[in-house]
Amino acid sequence: MTNARTGKRVLLCEPYYWGMRLAVMGLTVEWQQRKKRWKLVRSHSQLLNSNTAKENGRVSKVVRAQHDKVVAYVNTPIGTSTTALSAARAVVEDTAIIDFVQFVQADAIKKATGTALPVLSIAAPFSRTASFPSGPVSVRDVAGLYIYDNTLLAVKVTGAQVKDYLEYSANYFKQVSGPGPFTSDQVTNAVTANAPKGTPDYNYDIVGGLTGRLTYDIDIAQDPGSRIKNLAYDGAPIVATQEFAMAINNYRQSGGGNFPHVKTAPVLYNRTVEIRQLIIDWVTARTTIDPATFASVDWRLVSGGQPVTIS
Repeated sequence: MTNARTGKRVLLCEPYYWGMRLAVMGLTVEWQQRKKRWKLVRSHSQLLNSNTAKENGRVSKVVRAQHDKVVAYVNTPIGTSTTALSAARAVVEDTAIIDFVQFVQADAIKKATGTALPVLSIAAPFSRTASFPSGPVSVRDVAGLYIYDNTLLAVKVTGAQVKDYLEYSANYFKQVSGPGPFTSDQVTNAVTANAPKGTPDYNYDIVGGLTGRLTYDIDIAQDPGSRIKNLAYDGAPIVATQEFAMAINNYRQSGGGNFPHVKTAPVLYNRTVEIRQLIIDWVTARTTIDPATFASVDWRLVSGGQPVTIS
């Protein structure tokens, strides 16, 4: 980065999330006697891995009680899942655990706004290792599913905008032909102009409906921009002018990932409620996570209209 006024390079450095890295800046200055001020001679920065640092006994003693309290909290069972749920294949097939996130978000929007619009909900597979066991589900399990501090919003979108949104999301997939079988790596994390190192999983949004199913095929044999086929809501083809309320997170609504339309769409709801806490509260209040109440197979990968096998 260059300072627009001085033309000099500006030193930037930032730590990593969850305290995994420590950002350190070093500045060398000298005193200018004539001007009575300090002058910057040189600067540098580095990131230090926190897991390689030796534990400081005095600091550990001070924070131990708080640390133990947090560990006890995240390990607290808050409900029960009727079956094991996993996000391992969420990037290549419709999974119940992503449906769960969509359902909790959409349900919250419907109840908070009372909107008469059909409600859609977006969710991305943040972690392929996320899972709920069959049996007790803890705060840790929910935090592993929704790892970011995003908050919930709702925006109004049209049917045409929903299709544009899904087409953009489908850029996540590499272009391949034939039914496969393919490995997940052969079809996901495509390199694009916006993602020269490959599209990350968190920029692949899946969209579902609350009271009516949003169904669609993603034809990965087609060019980007022409992949969404058979897009329908509640069994009927979506009309371009049809209006929906879309549950979305603040990162996406503010422009994160450069998804179309949502940054400028009318906002229907924004109470800065953290989505992770919303899920925790939902499980705590209802105690049982049963896929029969929220899960359905609404999208699939196809090639030339035929189902694709992903090993």
